[in-house]
Amino acid sequence: MSDSAETLKAEIERLAAELQAWRARAEAAERLADRDALTGVLNRRGFDQALSAGMAYARRHGVPAALLYLDLDGFKTINDGLGHAAGDAALIGVARLLEANLRESDSVARLGGDEFAVLLLNADQAAARAKAEALARALGDEGFEWEGERRPLGGSFGVRAFTGQAAPQDWLAEADAAMWVRKRER
Repeated sequence: MSDSAETLKAEIERLAAELQAWRARAEAAERLADRDALTGVLNRRGFDQALSAGMAYARRHGVPAALLYLDLDGFKTINDGLGHAAGDAALIGVARLLEANLRESDSVARLGGDEFAVLLLNADQAAARAKAEALARALGDEGFEWEGERRPLGGSFGVRAFTGQAAPQDWLAEADAAMWVRKRER
């Protein structure tokens, strides 16, 4: 083989390796696009996809589904009183608590700020209310750890069963409205 042919072969191999590395980076970036950078749970974009898929599944198979919408109570006090690093620790703690207390088939998202959402498939309104109450108790009991201390957390949950809502945003808005009703009651 001539020197130019060997040089060309080496360049092709180098370009193939570079292309493979770029593909791996693109796949990793695509996965991260659906995840909240701080907590690792789904972000709004990823949750919208999960919600659409869950609604389609519930319609197709005639199974119940429910949506929980969580807004933390007193989160501003944590940020203002303990600092933003403590607020970040609280958000991470909430995400971990939700994941630890849900089924693998459920979807958890941080929608922004101190708001989270949970999609429960194969769960009706009563089961969803019971789950929301259990999660609220766990938030109060477990809270989050900051500077070696357990700090309590509170949250208001809105619960809304799937009743054939036309769009994911409609269902999410209903759960958000239910959360605000609950927050005002508290």
